[in-house]
Amino acid sequence: MTFSLAARDPATGAFGMVISSSSPAVASRCLNLRAGVGVAASQNVTNPALGPLLLDGLEAGADADSAIAAAVAADPFSDYRQLTVVDAEGRVAMHSGTQALGIFGVAVGDHAVAAGNMLSGLDVLDAMVGGYASSGAEAFEERLLAGFLSAIEAGGEAGPVRSAGLAVVEDASWRVTDLRVDDSDDPAGELTRLLALWLPQKNDYLVRALRPGNAPSYGVPGDE
Repeated sequence: MTFSLAARDPATGAFGMVISSSSPAVASRCLNLRAGVGVAASQNVTNPALGPLLLDGLEAGADADSAIAAAVAADPFSDYRQLTVVDAEGRVAMHSGTQALGIFGVAVGDHAVAAGNMLSGLDVLDAMVGGYASSGAEAFEERLLAGFLSAIEAGGEAGPVRSAGLAVVEDASWRVTDLRVDDSDDPAGELTRLLALWLPQKNDYLVRALRPGNAPSYGVPGDE
């Protein structure tokens, strides 16, 4: 009941993920990022603890394959899990347990991996990777969104999608983009709207954090 795209931007070293599900608030449980370290998804019958465990493994020096192997070995219910990871070198690894739900699988791109379960078909994952790779958008976030929208157009999940999220880490220690649609009749449309609202302001919020003396006005009453 989830499909995701995890990626490293080769040009900047940023990590990002876009994810969607028929369940509410999918990004709160399944999307994991750490600046300079990697990106990891923990989905299907989700154990949210596995995402941070994967990133801890990467930060301790493991590569993507080793981090996945250690997480699978640590989870007595790994047959129910679907995991993906992209490390700081752009290497990808994945695990889909035998108890994953419905039509499930993975698709690998350049420094990117898509995974899903309860899909309308495996071509959804190929469309997700292809839409991301073929996007000419300048912003990493927009390319991730292009992959997501391509997956939706290819059929998405077998049932209706209700939640979505998109997040990115760059040089800062926090998520410089962190957008969530926890429940909606049109999470793809709402995520698209939120990203269009956010991107023109993204750098302003970085300036406010790092160089507050140069911070632009918020443009609201009382901020003169």
